[in-house]
Amino acid sequence: MHKSLKITSLKDDTNDYQYWSTKSFVERLNAIELLRTHYYKLNSNAESRFQRVCRIINNKKS
Repeated sequence: MHKSLKITSLKDDTNDYQYWSTKSFVERLNAIELLRTHYYKLNSNAESRFQRVCRIINNKKS
């Protein structure tokens, strides 16, 4: 795999949608997971797992 880096300006009129539409589902999912793990490493207050919420309701039948 060849790694490359391209530095551009924020003013450049690039289209991220075109780039990501060329990637497979697995590549897009891996990119999201990479961003998620970087976010949790930078923010120590953030939880690294999803919170599970469960509510049990007892309904009496009439």
